[in-house]
Amino acid sequence: MFISYQFIVFLVSVLILYYLVPKKLQWIFLLIFNFVFYMYADIRYPIFLVITTAVIYTAARIIETYENVKINKSIKKKKKFIMMTALFIVLGILVCVKYTNFIIRNFNVCLIRTGHESIPFVDFIIPMGISFYTFQAIAYLLDVYWGRCKAQKNFLKFLLFMSFFPQLIQGPINRYNDMSESLYERHDFRWDRIRFGLERILWGYFKKLVIADRAGIAVSALAESRESYTGIYVIAGMIFYAVQLYADFTGGIDITIGIAESMGISMKENFIRPFFSKNIAEYWRRWHISMGTWFKDYVFYPCGISRPVKKITMFCKRHFGMVVARRVAVYISSIIVWLATGIWHGAEWRFVVWGLLNGIIILISEELAPLYHMFHKKFSGLSDTVFYRGFQIVRTCILMSCLRLFDVYGSVRNTFRQFFSIFTEFTDKKLSLQGLEGLGLLPADYIILLCGVIIMFLVSVINRNGNIREKLLNKPYVVRYIIFTGMLFAIVLFGTYGRGYDAAQFIYNRF
Repeated sequence: MFISYQFIVFLVSVLILYYLVPKKLQWIFLLIFNFVFYMYADIRYPIFLVITTAVIYTAARIIETYENVKINKSIKKKKKFIMMTALFIVLGILVCVKYTNFIIRNFNVCLIRTGHESIPFVDFIIPMGISFYTFQAIAYLLDVYWGRCKAQKNFLKFLLFMSFFPQLIQGPINRYNDMSESLYERHDFRWDRIRFGLERILWGYFKKLVIADRAGIAVSALAESRESYTGIYVIAGMIFYAVQLYADFTGGIDITIGIAESMGISMKENFIRPFFSKNIAEYWRRWHISMGTWFKDYVFYPCGISRPVKKITMFCKRHFGMVVARRVAVYISSIIVWLATGIWHGAEWRFVVWGLLNGIIILISEELAPLYHMFHKKFSGLSDTVFYRGFQIVRTCILMSCLRLFDVYGSVRNTFRQFFSIFTEFTDKKLSLQGLEGLGLLPADYIILLCGVIIMFLVSVINRNGNIREKLLNKPYVVRYIIFTGMLFAIVLFGTYGRGYDAAQFIYNRF
């Protein structure tokens, strides 16, 4: 929805009116426009959002009433029962609308093989952003339950936190403590703040329209004609999709954070130069940070101290020693986290396999850590060189690109077939100009795409030593004017638009 003329008109109207209304009414005004935005997507969507919000709000308020009560076993049980009931309801809604047909599909396979009639699929609507706001709600409830934050007493203010319209598209998964203060406070009109936000929004549109959607044309062609594009073309697809996904997802987050900045609302960064990572674990600390920290805080740690895992740990300690026991606890928690991460991304087996493979590779890497340490100790001169760090970065990019093939080719079987064709058909296929033109891009498109990737790379490098927008403040006005005017014209002239000039939706919309 970000990429439409209607949204741009909506956003301009919101920004103008936000600073025109009395400051004490700004949050109410924003809440109203959140629902206007959400109802425009589908008038039924707010029903799910309000139900989830009401359940979590009520549970949090009840839990907090026990704060000044002397804690005993009975009180602990009541708090836990309320918390678990609320989680069961909101997760039940998510599972019901998003995963019912996945369960039916797999159940039907068993029925058909045993000669029974299949069960018809259910036509549920899947509300936009339901995975994001459900996880946001769960984090808030658990933080209240653990005493990390105070429950919001005003239902409408909590509804504002849950429904803030930019984050409903594709996140990030915001924490209440991080966002609530700036969300509810009164904001004066400040041009420097609005300009900063608009610059970030413009950068997001540039990445999405000029780079991501152009690379997406080639990715679609490679996926749709996979029998023709095997071998070296699979490697080309890995590169195209890496560019598309990064520009698409970070572009959307740039727009989200830019909108929030324009209103004086704080959001944490969701990406920190992930393609500079030296291993997959580091990559996931830099990529979709809000999701990674959510799973770490609300799945990994609770799993590690849960009663079943403790029992398994104690069993392993008695029979195999403490070293094995600690590893088993980490293994179980990690596999659960990555299984859940895969399922969160989509109700398909390819996402389950993708998630588990990420977890397995990270665990193998952890087990090999002593060997890495010995290597670095023996070849300390080599491991500290730019060449070796570059090798680590390239290796990580290749591994992640291989795993992303599950997203490109749509099924586990197709993904493995295309992946193995890299080795079996590499010499049979040659990357030719004719073959590249068959992907739907003209030579001019490849030049624009290459220039866009170079610009993204340079911006990432510059951002390592401070925010590029803050650095541009020290430059003459003419320099800043040329840069951002040039970016605007690049979007208008080189942006890739679909039928009716409506660009492709963001990839993470479907999650």
